[in-house]
Amino acid sequence: MRRILLITLLFLQAQLMAQKTSTMFNPAASPTLAAQTTFATLPGRNLAYRTVGNGEPFILCNRFRGILDSWDPIFIDQLSAHYKVILFDYSGVGLSTGELPLEIASVANDVRDLAKHLKLSRFILGGWSFGGAVAQTFAVHHPDMVTQLILIGTGPAGANEHKLDPLFIETASHVVNDLKDFEILFYEPASATSREKARESFDRIALRKTDLDKPVPPEVWPRYFKAAADYRADQNNTREKLGKLNIPVLALCGDHDISFPVQNWYAMTGSMPNLFISVYPSAGHAPQDQYPLLSFRLIHGFIQQHHDYRSK
Repeated sequence: MRRILLITLLFLQAQLMAQKTSTMFNPAASPTLAAQTTFATLPGRNLAYRTVGNGEPFILCNRFRGILDSWDPIFIDQLSAHYKVILFDYSGVGLSTGELPLEIASVANDVRDLAKHLKLSRFILGGWSFGGAVAQTFAVHHPDMVTQLILIGTGPAGANEHKLDPLFIETASHVVNDLKDFEILFYEPASATSREKARESFDRIALRKTDLDKPVPPEVWPRYFKAAADYRADQNNTREKLGKLNIPVLALCGDHDISFPVQNWYAMTGSMPNLFISVYPSAGHAPQDQYPLLSFRLIHGFIQQHHDYRSK
């Protein structure tokens, strides 16, 4: 049975606007802000990671230039109330040693090696942006290890009709990204509501003051671009193979994502029978930051609905 659901949230705009996440967040009680950095000693490098919460393991792969401190703490806090959330820096990124690989499959080996270090045989796997490419690649290479695949602000492998807006790379290449950059990169600048959510999330992310990660220097950025180009070339046939796997896939997308346009997922519905798509109105590349509570509810509901799916 084909399990495809397109959730268009156009009629929930009033409910979304009513979310007062800034008033619900208590930094002093945030497990994400309190989480300590740990290191996994692996062949050729040490991977920095943080674990938040208990329960079923949920590994999250990060975006271009993303580090441990880049996740919105309220989003991770919500997930950590039900799952053991594992955040990490790729090899050669942030506090991790080694070099960021130039092939996307080699980047995905960080997930494999970290899972082995943590003695995890099966887990939920999520990825945001570049991390979504890593997560999809890992799932194709290690399908028996992934129970559900959560993809945020990312796109399918291979050639896609709708391309990245050059404004994204131009803005993302600023050495320091300020709030205005965040509005362009991750939100919908034309929407006052989206701009307000950008400021709230930007401020929450800046709340961590100790045990800080290190920014990704410009000399590392080309390595991301090489790995992303490898993902687009798709010599591993990830695009085709993912649709044949018995893994439930949830894609969370903004309707104004200038990096990974949501329209590219629509083309996949015929070949990915386990694909569910959720589209956020007046939102961009970081729907989980703009609407963290809603994103948690969608993810948690999806996981619970498909908890035993692979055994059927």
